[in-house]
Amino acid sequence: MNNAKPTARLATPTDLGANATKDISGAINALVADIFALYLKTKNFHWHMSGPHFRDYHLLLDEQADQIFAMTDVLAERVRKIGGTTIRSIGDISRQQRLADNDAPYVDPQDMLAELREDNQRLVAAMREAHDTCDEHNDVATTSLLEVYIDEAERRAWFLYEASRRGEPGGH
Repeated sequence: MNNAKPTARLATPTDLGANATKDISGAINALVADIFALYLKTKNFHWHMSGPHFRDYHLLLDEQADQIFAMTDVLAERVRKIGGTTIRSIGDISRQQRLADNDAPYVDPQDMLAELREDNQRLVAAMREAHDTCDEHNDVATTSLLEVYIDEAERRAWFLYEASRRGEPGGH
């Protein structure tokens, strides 16, 4: 007896060719995996924040986590709109993510901010690469989304940098 479930081919109408759908879906799915990883790390650090700046950092990370999570549905649905398939599970995320998890039992608050800043900067670089892929295939809708998300990630990195400064001179 064959226990395989029947599979229906997804035939979402799109004017993008099969290669474009494959390339863009691959680039965006890797981003979605990274975004989920960054979301969980941001919430992890939010939950485990401590120290004299607890309230400010706790609220900052909660706000940033909400913004990060909001990208997941929009990007995953974009993959579906162009005829691709997207992330299906935690296992799928872990196989595709490029940002490292942090399962340490304790992380110093300043190290949390630095790690999240670096991860947001890595995400910016990955989004720029995905933008290039989308641009090559003239997928202006996805490039437009990525441009907004790049700006948001740069803002998160900037806030994390400023929050971690220790009053050193030099201005902004």
